[in-house]
Amino acid sequence: MNKAALYRQLAPEARQQNGLSILNQVIGVLILLASLTAILETEPTLRASAPWLFPALETIFVVVFIIEYLLRLYSIGEDPRYRGLSGRLRYIFSFWALIDLIAILPYFLGFMVHDNAFLVRLLRLLRMLRLARLGRFSQAWTELADALHSRSYELWLSAGVAALLLLFSSCCLYVVEASAQPETFGSVPRALWWSIATLTTVGYGDVTPITALGKFFAGLTAVAGIGIIAMPTGILAAAFSDAFQKKRNPTDGEQP
Repeated sequence: MNKAALYRQLAPEARQQNGLSILNQVIGVLILLASLTAILETEPTLRASAPWLFPALETIFVVVFIIEYLLRLYSIGEDPRYRGLSGRLRYIFSFWALIDLIAILPYFLGFMVHDNAFLVRLLRLLRMLRLARLGRFSQAWTELADALHSRSYELWLSAGVAALLLLFSSCCLYVVEASAQPETFGSVPRALWWSIATLTTVGYGDVTPITALGKFFAGLTAVAGIGIIAMPTGILAAAFSDAFQKKRNPTDGEQP
């Protein structure tokens, strides 16, 4: 397979046919399997039952991903944006190339931090982030970015309203509940945690206001939380609808 054919196999945007190439389909399946392996490895009983299995699978996945990375680096010169040595250097520091490196580096870093439990868990988390590599095979990320950008003002406005409501609720609860429950509501930052849990409709039964005014403000916060959560949801739903409608009918809105 020559360089041009390899590039068309690896770069979805270079294909004239719809869908992914066989090579990218195989890579996508391997990414899912590698992520599933990283998730299952966090279960101690599974690691203990087959201590050799997970390191062996991780080695296989990393070898395949290294070969894929080198093939992408070899064939990327077919893209006019990355021709020559300087172009390949730009590609190495591009977003998707860095994501590819993140899929590989935890394997090698694991040999240096195997005695640190926290860093070991962190590296396992980075391995799970291999799922982000699937983004290059789909237009969904582009549609998501376009939808967020088109409604950025409305989203920032709803975030501002939510922040003000959180601050107002925390201050009110601090004033009326601090004397009765100093451990929970003895400061605005402490009360802020309760407001966040309530505003997002999660709630914690072990922390509740006990004064009449505290219960009143808590009720207002809980009711307002429903509207605050619904606001960005509706904004995003409308944005996604508009984005996909434009994709299906690209000529809509054009002047004759």
